[in-house]
Amino acid sequence: MTDPETATRREAAMRELAEARDSHQKREDLSRGRRGLLIVNTGRGKGKTTAALGLMMRAHGRGLRVRLFQFLKHENAKFGEHRTLDVLGLEYEGLGDGFTWRSRDLENSADLAAHGWELAKAAILSGEYDLVVLDEFTYPLKFGWVAWPDVEAILRARDPGLHVVITGRDALPELIELADTVSEIQPVKHAYNAGIGAQAGIEH
Repeated sequence: MTDPETATRREAAMRELAEARDSHQKREDLSRGRRGLLIVNTGRGKGKTTAALGLMMRAHGRGLRVRLFQFLKHENAKFGEHRTLDVLGLEYEGLGDGFTWRSRDLENSADLAAHGWELAKAAILSGEYDLVVLDEFTYPLKFGWVAWPDVEAILRARDPGLHVVITGRDALPELIELADTVSEIQPVKHAYNAGIGAQAGIEH
């Protein structure tokens, strides 16, 4: 038996859905074929990397060649996503020294980020991939460890069919302006604030 509140919600929703269906008009100006997108997942909420990994899985399922560069996680990290990527045989690299805000040698952190960008740049320009993910790349940009003009030049020079996904908080305004799709993920609630620690398979 449906409670009155649910019944009212259902009735209103069915009216709205029917109106939306009946008024929908298919756009006639949409491009056809693949066009490489620059996608940015930013904001202070949880899920930026998770969304990028989901895109990798989807792209791989469609036969696209994918590669992941993680600018904070170190090269020996074996979190849940790495174990799955290993099973699928997908390429990824940890380029950082862990969590930057805990780094005891920030100059080394900056050097690692700059070296990581050189590796990512080569992959972007190689023609060997259809989707490249630069995870937590907003931080090297924000900290000035990687120069935005160089990044912009490479993104503009990439193959027209190559998708690039960039994740992390505090995306530069210039990056947001250049991007095709930007999602800002903001927290409403987080278990950590209630004293619940990171969960295997959820946070790592």
